Amino acid sequence: MLNSEIVRADFKIFNESSNKKLPIYFDNASMSLKPVQVVEVMNDYYFNHPTAAGRSSYKLATLTASKIKEVRRRVANFINANSESEIIFVRNTTEAINLLAHSMKFEAGDVILTTDKEHNSNLVPWQILVEKKGVEHKIVRSKNDGTFDLESYKELVKGVKLVSMVHTSNLDGTTITAKEIIKIAHDNGALVLLDAAQSAPHQKIDVRDLDVDFLAFSGHKMLGPTGTGVLYGKSNLLEKLEPFMVGGGSVEYSTYTEYKMLPAPEKFEAGLQDYAGIIGLGEAIKYLETLGFDNIKEQELKLNRYITDELNKIKEIRIIGPADPSLRAGIISFYVDGVDMHQFALLLDEMSGVMIRSGQHCVHSWFNDKKIKNSARISLYFYNTMEEAEILVSSLIKIMKII
Repeated sequence: MLNSEIVRADFKIFNESSNKKLPIYFDNASMSLKPVQVVEVMNDYYFNHPTAAGRSSYKLATLTASKIKEVRRRVANFINANSESEIIFVRNTTEAINLLAHSMKFEAGDVILTTDKEHNSNLVPWQILVEKKGVEHKIVRSKNDGTFDLESYKELVKGVKLVSMVHTSNLDGTTITAKEIIKIAHDNGALVLLDAAQSAPHQKIDVRDLDVDFLAFSGHKMLGPTGTGVLYGKSNLLEKLEPFMVGGGSVEYSTYTEYKMLPAPEKFEAGLQDYAGIIGLGEAIKYLETLGFDNIKEQELKLNRYITDELNKIKEIRIIGPADPSLRAGIISFYVDGVDMHQFALLLDEMSGVMIRSGQHCVHSWFNDKKIKNSARISLYFYNTMEEAEILVSSLIKIMKII
């Protein structure tokens, strides 16, 4: 069980405030807060060895290189990859998915299968391939309760080249049965990419147990710095991919007429990297591993149950996704008919300093299909407390009386 007072002491935002009113942050699906440990290791890089890794042989440069190698190994262990060479550092999940979309060979007639709740980052790259290369894009539509439709998937996956699906939805927090979905895909000759941006911060992911081919996640949603992320790929598949961005650090040899690329992961990491960010990402993973995902899940579910129960008492509020909070990870997304939820979120902030997200959450396709203007999204993390949840609920009740 987490001790919230001890944990929150690691987050400066909870300990200092110019107006003496501590923020209540419920926008964790967008970006998590950062513990002091992450900031300190990044500062240590900038203050004590601000050098490029692998470009020089002097001591400070080799120190940076060793720290980057250590983080790559930590990430590999974090998701149980076979090798650290299967870990590619990118800026975020968006870049990871785009890297695969540009590097994998697609031809006219190839089929890509996604869900109906994909973030634009796992939708638009495939739509562009439809326009430019003549691939076909198919969609598995969710059941009425928001859960994954496995029977529909079994039919649609036939003849597909790539299944690219969100693991945990940032819209409603539902998580697909990844292991089963991946096995079915492989049985039908398809490769699988999982968008783990919302799952990696909240649950243990074992890529070998899942047998997933590619996995993408972002550092900024899991206590890490902005502009950091990971693309995992099986070694034999990475060998077949052609990098879409090349240059320094990715080339082993060149003349005026020819070149030779380095093997993965270097061939996908052209140019000077965000060494401070990568080091910070490694520290964030270390922090999460120390907390333990069981503890994180327990705290999120406790808060989700309370908030869900209280929102269900307000007849005008419609929660998106399954009724059972345990099926919605740490997300409660809701709307009120005829109400602009942006105004709802602004009132929460003005009245109580409660910060939530409002809008279509980069899942415009789902909202447009359902003809829902927008929603308010409460997203939880382990440092959120029951006291904060109670303030949120009481503020929601007050707002419902004036809108």
